This record gives sequence, structure tokens and C-alpha cells, in this order.
Amino acid sequence: MGHGHYIEPAFGREVHRVGAGERLDLDFVILPGQPRDLRIEVDLVGEGAEVNLRGLYLCPSDEQVSITVILHHRVSGCRSSQLFKGIVGGTAKVRFDGTIIVAPDAQQTEAYQENHNILLTETALVETSPQLEIYADDVKCSHGATVGRLNEEEQFYMRSRGIPEAEAKILQMISFLAPVTSHLPETQAAAIESALRSIL
Repeated sequence: MGHGHYIEPAFGREVHRVGAGERLDLDFVILPGQPRDLRIEVDLVGEGAEVNLRGLYLCPSDEQVSITVILHHRVSGCRSSQLFKGIVGGTAKVRFDGTIIVAPDAQQTEAYQENHNILLTETALVETSPQLEIYADDVKCSHGATVGRLNEEEQFYMRSRGIPEAEAKILQMISFLAPVTSHLPETQAAAIESALRSIL
């Protein structure tokens, strides 16, 4: 199993089993005006399996987005990485639920999960709940989540050098999403930048 890109996923459920020595890369993109209810389930069932999940969502209006990830390490010596980033404005509401389960036999597991968000308005809402369930003792696992706003000091710095305020905000958002967009095809990354420019 090699690399796979799932761009702008539909409502519903993605289920994947990753066997010994296999690697699965999935990239998810949700653009403005696309409400989504997405559930991703991944089982690592063979030693040496690797999974990389990356996703971004742009919800500047009144979108309702729910993302659920359940990632199960069932055997030893596997690695997983998750990175989801979102920009949320207007009255949009986003919920992210991510669970990593490490079975008792899944020693020497490495599992990492991150969810980071920027709020553009006071009325936008993000609820994020990363969770670890670890039943093995020889593991390296971490999870984290943040919800914040665009950095005003960075904006001031750019504006003092002649960059208009709106462009400064766009550059901040592009930089924030770069760890995800850098893995996408150029045409998709360009579509995301275009969507960002239409937000402000």
C-alpha cells in the first residue's frame, strides 16, 4: 500500500486496514461552504505499519463540520501521525474528536496527534477532544490541541514594512496551513490559497 490522497471527502466513513510493512498517507481538505460529517477509522494490524493522516478545513461562514478519527494500534512496532488544522470564522462550528487506542500487545508504538485551530470571529466555535487510550507500556505517544487567533504582533510587523493588513492576515493563514498544504498537489494548494483570499 502506498500513498493516497483523499481530497474534499464526502460525508460518511473512511475505513482502512494497514498490514505489515505497509504505509498509508491520507490528506483531507474541506473548503468553505462544504459542511461535513466525516469519520475516519484506521487499524494498524501488521508489524511495521505506518499511517500519516493530514487534514485542513476552512469554515469562514456558517458551516457545521464534524471530524472523528479512531486510530487503533493492534500490533507492535507501528507508527502513526495525525495533523489537522482549521481556520474558522463567522458562526461556523467545528468539532474534532480524535482517539488513539494502543492495544496491550502493541509495544514499541509511536503515535502522535495534533489539532490546531485559528478563530477569525468571536462567534466561531471549535470543540476539540484528542484522546489517548494506552494499554501497553513501551510506547511513545502524544496529543495536543490549540484554539487561538491570528497574531497581531506579526501583523503589525508586516504592516510596518508596507504589507496591507488583509495581505498580512492571508500570509499568516498560509503559513499556519503550510504543514498540511506542503503535502498536497500544487493545484489543490493553489485552490486553498484562493479560498483564503476570498475569506477576507
